[in-house]
Amino acid sequence: MRKEEIEHLSWLARIELTEEEKEKFEKQLGSILEFFSVLDDADVEDVEPTHHVIGITNVFRDDEVEESLPQEAVLRNAPKREDGYFKGPRIL
Repeated sequence: MRKEEIEHLSWLARIELTEEEKEKFEKQLGSILEFFSVLDDADVEDVEPTHHVIGITNVFRDDEVEESLPQEAVLRNAPKREDGYFKGPRIL
């Protein structure tokens, strides 16, 4: 990985790196990318594509109608409330 790429990544991440950090990350990210070439050489000819490593799909609980909490209990920990509702900051 080149220094220019490290600078571009740090710009994208909105972090400032010292020259020492840039050199350090250049070496570290370079070795990580080298490892991907090792993975590219792995024989996966007879391996079935996997989308999930475990066979769970869409595990949902059944909806059950329950009594609602009292309004005062719901608003008890609200930092701000007004007329029985949560009050949030104005967003324009």
